[in-house]
Amino acid sequence: MKKSTRIWICITGVLLVVLGVLCIAKPTGTLFATAWLIGLFTLLSGISLLVFTIRTQAYIPNSGSRMLSALLQIILGCVFLSNKFFLSTSLPVVFAMWVLIQGVIIAVNSFDYKRAGFPLWWVIMVLGLCAGVLGVLGLRNPVAAGKTLSLLIGLAVISTGLSYLVAMAALNRFRKRLDGIKDALTRPVDEQ
Repeated sequence: MKKSTRIWICITGVLLVVLGVLCIAKPTGTLFATAWLIGLFTLLSGISLLVFTIRTQAYIPNSGSRMLSALLQIILGCVFLSNKFFLSTSLPVVFAMWVLIQGVIIAVNSFDYKRAGFPLWWVIMVLGLCAGVLGVLGLRNPVAAGKTLSLLIGLAVISTGLSYLVAMAALNRFRKRLDGIKDALTRPVDEQ
């Protein structure tokens, strides 16, 4: 691997860690940025689907529903991009609802583990119920849910940056080991 590539990977890792810290320190800004990205991705997805639908409508039946879906995605993306405040304030509620629904699903699925004879099925049920309770609390306090969402985004970005740095350290160590093996193999026989 080129030295310049290793340097860029290290810089990327450090910048991701800094970005993650900023996400945690500035939860409102994190929600606005997330809302903007969701709007942008929704708009780009709609445009992509629209182009695909136009190019394949002669070959694939029911292209009308795909065309409608593409147009709705484009409109939704434009709404999200033009009204980041609405989306950023609704993100914590959506996040809390997702946690609540996942918690209920996990708790219900724990009984399948019980039927299968898994002895710690009750741990899964308790964790699911805890997630459900956290979801309800998030719905009751969207500000706290927004801060939690920003914290999770920040921690995810930090862990990604740290993984880049750890991977770079591992690659450097591996490269040194390979250089040592290469040196041992290229030494003349009478030196060994």
